[in-house]
Amino acid sequence: MSATTVLDWGLGLAQGMLVLAMALAAWRMLRGPRAQDRILGLDTLYLNGMLAIVVHGMRTGSGLYFEAALILGMIGFTATVALAKFLMQGEVIQ
Repeated sequence: MSATTVLDWGLGLAQGMLVLAMALAAWRMLRGPRAQDRILGLDTLYLNGMLAIVVHGMRTGSGLYFEAALILGMIGFTATVALAKFLMQGEVIQ
C-alpha cells in the first residue's frame, strides 16, 4: 500500500467524521433548549465546516480552499462574539 493511498483513505475518513460532527452540531442548534446551546452549536458547526473545507483542499491540492476556510473562520468568530455579547448585554452595538 502506497503513501498516497493511505493519505487518500485518511482524508476520506476525516471528511466523513467532520460531516457527522456537523450533523450533530446542527442537531444541537435546532434542538436547543437554551440560546447558549444554540450558539455553541453554531460555533461548532462553522468550525467543523471550516475544517471540512481544509481537508477538501488537502485532498484536491488547491490553495483556494484554504483561503475560503480562513474567511469562514473570521466570519464565524465574529458572529460568535456578537451573539455572545447580545446574550450578555441585550445589544450588540452600544
